[in-house]
Amino acid sequence: MFSSVEPVRSMDSEIRVAILDHHGLVVDGLRARLSGQSLGITVVIAQQEWTELIRHPEFPVDVVVIGFHLDDSAQISRKIATLTALSSAVVVMSRYDDSASVNVAFAAGALGFVPKTDSAHELILAIRAAAAGDRYLSAALERELARFASAPQVSLGKQELRSLVLYAGGGSMKDVARAMGTTEETVKSYVKRARRKFRQIDIDLGTRVLLRNHAVRVGWIAPD
Repeated sequence: MFSSVEPVRSMDSEIRVAILDHHGLVVDGLRARLSGQSLGITVVIAQQEWTELIRHPEFPVDVVVIGFHLDDSAQISRKIATLTALSSAVVVMSRYDDSASVNVAFAAGALGFVPKTDSAHELILAIRAAAAGDRYLSAALERELARFASAPQVSLGKQELRSLVLYAGGGSMKDVARAMGTTEETVKSYVKRARRKFRQIDIDLGTRVLLRNHAVRVGWIAPD
């Protein structure tokens, strides 16, 4: 699916894997799923804290499976760059499957991206590909990203777009109006017109949740 880079290990040995996610149940579940089976994978580190991973005596490993949203202040792109500089391939897990998150992960040097809604089988495939120096994205996610990339585009005015982005980012109508130097009624008008344009191409942004999800998907705002 993607071009190859230099393999991080010999393919005739076990793949040494680290798991890093701030949810303990995710860490424990993946460790149990990947261990004790004839998968060619050995989980040697399973942590919830970034510093505990880096300081672990088994680090560096062949592949680090890392959650996109860790409960700390460091950017995921910086973590990925650090891991790759230390000769560990990276597979990112995320609760989002939007193009912005995928692009951030791959631009930073990750070799795999697996939504948390995918099966463990997809994660295993991503780990094996990363260990071999290959990039991996599931066929389903590739199709989903391609669908959004080829979707009809909406012609928004500059102020319509700005109001949508600010409102999707969590600001109230009053906050958006203050940021744009205008009135709440004007902002409501911008948002209403923009939503109507999206409805014309069958994209429903009628609720705050739908608007935020779309904004994340297309890269207007960063995922949480």
